[in-house]
Amino acid sequence: MKCRACKNKAVIRLPSHNSAFCPECFDRFTLSQTKKAIDDYGMITAGDHVLVAVSGGKDSLALWDILTRLGYRTTGFHLDLGIGEYSAESRGHVEAFASRHGLPLVVESLRDSVNGSVTDIAQATRRPACSGCGMSKRYFFNKVALATNATVLATGHNLDDEASRLFGNLLHWHDEYLAKNRPDLPAISGLAKKVKPLVRLTEKEMAAYAFLRKIPYVVKECPHSIDAKQILFKKVLGEIEAASPGTKHAFLFGYLDRISRWYPEAPGEQEEEEAPTGRCEQCGEISWTPVCSFCRMKEKVARELSRQEEFR
Repeated sequence: MKCRACKNKAVIRLPSHNSAFCPECFDRFTLSQTKKAIDDYGMITAGDHVLVAVSGGKDSLALWDILTRLGYRTTGFHLDLGIGEYSAESRGHVEAFASRHGLPLVVESLRDSVNGSVTDIAQATRRPACSGCGMSKRYFFNKVALATNATVLATGHNLDDEASRLFGNLLHWHDEYLAKNRPDLPAISGLAKKVKPLVRLTEKEMAAYAFLRKIPYVVKECPHSIDAKQILFKKVLGEIEAASPGTKHAFLFGYLDRISRWYPEAPGEQEEEEAPTGRCEQCGEISWTPVCSFCRMKEKVARELSRQEEFR
């Protein structure tokens, strides 16, 4: 198997592109695909300060590496979810990467903020752990972006993530989510723009990039994601992709090409209508309601911990 670009020995085959690449050409391919996504959707400009949400997995660490190599000013942000060894390993990889490359990093601890972990939040709210995790991440993304004067928040969602998310939203006709199922969400009410620069690259390609760049990352999945529906959606799309290479790309980008017909308002118009108008009375962060959802969740955790203490 030879590299499509230089004819040297290839190390990765990409059926969806009908090509294969050697390490050097694959590296250029990865950077160019990321830059194309950034340029096509106007995600980042030269003057932006990018807050990169870094979980400790391959995608987010690879994204931080790529954006740094492309010359953007970045700061990493990691939220320690307090999930035992999994969170300890994830945080270790993020801190090691930042130290090795001399990059600024902000770390927040969910346990310090809520007096509990994602598991405690799930027990207190009687909802799946992923619900409390997602809410916490959104809260801290906005909070840290404001604190660091970041103009853009970048996450490591790849093509597989976004295609499976779209698949799930279409299966259940989640209209409220479909309008926002795109890789660029504009800034509103002082909150940073949110972008997904890896949207053109697959999970397999990001794993290969991390391997070739020698980026250590946490390999195991979050313990709470075992029954997540998105894993099933990824599996189904993966089987279709294996039989018909390029399907995931055609599915996602076909939708993005047509989104203006389905949602005729200008990009960002809907978000502006739903923009937060005040500050949380408890934490002081930008909020849609007098007391933000994160602070309401903290109250539930506190009540649950108090109740547990009574029965001890």
